[in-house]
Amino acid sequence: MFDISALKEMKLSELQEIAKAAKTIKFNGVKKETLVSHILEHQAAHVESTTTKTESNLQEDKTKRVRILPVKKVAIQKNKVNSLFEAEPIVTEKEVALENNATIQADTIEKEESLNKESLVEEKKAGKAIKFNKSAYEKKIALKKDKEELKETSKEPETVVEATAETTIDSKAEVATPVKKINPNQLQKQNPNPNQNGTANGNGNQNQNQNPNFKNKKSNFAASDFEFDGIIESEGVLEMMPDGYGFLRSSDYNYLASPDDIYLSTSQIRLFGLKTGDTVKGVVRPPKEGEKFFPLVRVLKINGHDPQVVRDRVSFEHLTPVFPSEKFKLAEKQSTISTRIIDLFSPIGKGQRGMIVAQPKTGKTMLLKDIANAIAANHPEVYLIVLLIDERPEEVTDMQRSVRGEVIASTFDREPQEHVKIANIVLEKAKRLVECGHDVVILLDSITRLARAYNTVQPASGKVLSGGVDANALQKPKRFFGAARNVENGGSLSIIATALTETGSKMDEVIFEEFKGTGNMELQLDRKIANKRIFPAIDLTSSSTRRDDMLLDPKTLQRMWIMRKYLSDMNPVEAMDFINDRFKKTKNNEEFLISMND
Repeated sequence: MFDISALKEMKLSELQEIAKAAKTIKFNGVKKETLVSHILEHQAAHVESTTTKTESNLQEDKTKRVRILPVKKVAIQKNKVNSLFEAEPIVTEKEVALENNATIQADTIEKEESLNKESLVEEKKAGKAIKFNKSAYEKKIALKKDKEELKETSKEPETVVEATAETTIDSKAEVATPVKKINPNQLQKQNPNPNQNGTANGNGNQNQNQNPNFKNKKSNFAASDFEFDGIIESEGVLEMMPDGYGFLRSSDYNYLASPDDIYLSTSQIRLFGLKTGDTVKGVVRPPKEGEKFFPLVRVLKINGHDPQVVRDRVSFEHLTPVFPSEKFKLAEKQSTISTRIIDLFSPIGKGQRGMIVAQPKTGKTMLLKDIANAIAANHPEVYLIVLLIDERPEEVTDMQRSVRGEVIASTFDREPQEHVKIANIVLEKAKRLVECGHDVVILLDSITRLARAYNTVQPASGKVLSGGVDANALQKPKRFFGAARNVENGGSLSIIATALTETGSKMDEVIFEEFKGTGNMELQLDRKIANKRIFPAIDLTSSSTRRDDMLLDPKTLQRMWIMRKYLSDMNPVEAMDFINDRFKKTKNNEEFLISMND
């Protein structure tokens, strides 16, 4: 005997083996639920047949009792015209109500069966025939026995109630009503509100709507949900909120609020020691009912490292800054004349704080693009970020298509708050990467426009400098530019920013004067050289790098001193024209240095 729960837990192959052993169940091409119901029906039919066989055997083995009827209790009416059955004894005792007590009814039905058989024998002797439906009584007996087995209670047999003509008529009326065939394994799972429109066939099997598992099957189908946890991996830059939780911002939206944001709880941020700017990669799940964002389920990587390693990192403010000692190779792969000149006259090292001082229309954006391509080609280990603040949209598109690096832009049609927010999150991201030992390069265009945005957003302090610049407005752009440093025994953050001069704005002059002298590399562009269409329009005598002896080898350094002495007698246009002509005739800087002897 198999329970319905045990059958549902079995596999389809195991159920087919059980059906094969039964030899009467079709199992080829049958679904699992249908096969389970067939097996249960087969078990119920098998139990019913065995019970009827045992009852018949017991009745044959037992000797028939002699029926003793008290004379005072039985009165036989012989000459009654309207009686249904002539010469039938009528019991004058009070009848027992069969429907009121289930346990007494089961015993009563068993006694009624034996008494009815005896009465049939007596009626045959008397020559009277009474119609009796034996199969209906057997089904009713099986029903009551199953209920008794479920309750696991055994009771003493009650007093014998003799069968009368009225009970026989009542039994015929009960036979006319359909008898439900009940599986004992499903009694506990019966539907309390069965469909009353279901029709029964001759075997007592109910319609499909009468199936007790039919309603449960519908509810299970509706409740079943697909699990997407652990399927989708995503990555973003963390932005902390004042309440302690945070969101992973997408670079596709320039780290601004977007529909792709991923929610991080306060407990996750505290567990891994996360800060604003951390690049987190992890597993996300779809939002449940009542949730707006995709929550992060599991953290895989933080800034490219294991989460356990990142937890014990040293903060950026406590790292030791030193002079740059490793030079970026700008004169090898994808080099241009611009990058070759920069590589000799004002070399850029890892951790450099460089400023390109330029007048309008001197080619500073193209120069920045050449530097970005040279760094990306020769130093793939460096994380390159091009930050364009208050730029023209077409230049943003050109930079995105021509530079192999991350381009974050905020065009001039955006609000100053967005300029400031993008610059802050890019700086925080670079700091977190440096804390983990990475080399980061930020190419900023331009720091003058970023300072303008900070000046607009900054609350008025009451102290205004000349040009309308607030006294405290330049502290944050200075903090941005001053974050560039070479870390001792660690990573490095290099920032190459452009500063505008001679634009006709007093504010731009004040901003440039504030930043003048803060960098350790300066590249001057001259409008006079650009007017003669000589590019790059670099003022060679004014461009230099502090402590370039740590970046250039002694032989190259000695030759560059000789070159600078030779160019000092020329004006900027003549010097650039001379160098430009010599660089075009040589393939690389080594060949140029050798040709200096000529």
